[in-house]
Amino acid sequence: MSPIRSATLAALASVVLAGTLTGCQFGDDEVAASPIVIAADLELSGSAAPMGKAYQRALELKVEQLNASGVLAGRRIELRVKDNRSDASESLRNIGDFSSDPQVSAIIMGSCNECVIGAVRTINEKRIPTIALATSDAVANPVAERRYVFKLGPNADDNASALASELIRKNVRKVALLRSDDDYGREGATALQGEFDKAGIRLLREATVKPTDTDVNQQIASLTARKPQALVLWTSPEQAALAATAAHDAGFTGSLYLDAGAAGDLFLGESAKATERATLIFTQTMVIDDVIATTPAKAARRQWFQDYTARFGGYNGGSSFAADALQLIADAHLRAGGPADRVNRNGIRDVLETSQLDGLSGPIRMTPDNHSGLMPQALTTLVARNGRWRLAG
Repeated sequence: MSPIRSATLAALASVVLAGTLTGCQFGDDEVAASPIVIAADLELSGSAAPMGKAYQRALELKVEQLNASGVLAGRRIELRVKDNRSDASESLRNIGDFSSDPQVSAIIMGSCNECVIGAVRTINEKRIPTIALATSDAVANPVAERRYVFKLGPNADDNASALASELIRKNVRKVALLRSDDDYGREGATALQGEFDKAGIRLLREATVKPTDTDVNQQIASLTARKPQALVLWTSPEQAALAATAAHDAGFTGSLYLDAGAAGDLFLGESAKATERATLIFTQTMVIDDVIATTPAKAARRQWFQDYTARFGGYNGGSSFAADALQLIADAHLRAGGPADRVNRNGIRDVLETSQLDGLSGPIRMTPDNHSGLMPQALTTLVARNGRWRLAG
């Protein structure tokens, strides 16, 4: 066994075993050996399918790893996945089915902001712990109205702060913004404007794109006509690639800056030429092969990156969020305790609300006042070089 693999399993074991003494108060061997059932509502078809499929791959790989690790106190995780077709109504039906199944411990939801927000009432009424991988802050706020909903991913304020810091460092004073026309995009615009005002950065023009749009040429033409020094893309990964290509074709010579929500595949494919030297704010795990594994957490991230790329032939930035969500639920299930004859959803919720994990994505800290636990320190600056993302510097 390699040193990195040993460190990875040791780190995993320390997290999971910390809860087994509480979680394994079962008097019946058959009940103790019952699976930990975790459901996933994902965008496997429709406009958001690329990210949904990446999440599914990550969840399946993480389940396989945890089940093989021997640290689940004789339990196994069973993953149940349903396609919401990138549609909030279909997602709500899935959440209803999952939450009505007494075997399901918790739900992981994908990138669809509207799906999570539309399901909040059902999630609260059914009292089923849910971790969303969607980008909007409204997914987990206000906390008083989202007691059973948690979010795992970059937060708009942290994202905007890191992006503005990089603009300042590069002495960029005039920018244009392309953002998605949804809660996520509006939150981003507000957060960026606040940072720009403090830094003396002038927003020359702002344009929006619907989440389902596949043509952004008109918006890019409007933005680049003002000749900004930089173009900020606060959109989905697919639309960011379209925008980068449109800007390149329009002869834009300024810099491109992408927010964390625009992160997709490690390798840039057809948009490689258009995105060369672009800047992305994201987590270090995306480029962990550029990082020396000096701690068990970094070793675990590096091993995850290697396992994912070996299995799927590439890497997707969102995969670590999905894997961390599953890890958090598995840990909470084991620590929650409760009656042996049923899943303790309230106990899982309570554990999630105070969870701390040095995860694959970075440091995660949940609190009763903050259900969106990815810490600002998880974000770093990446740059596109030779068709893939690299650590800046």
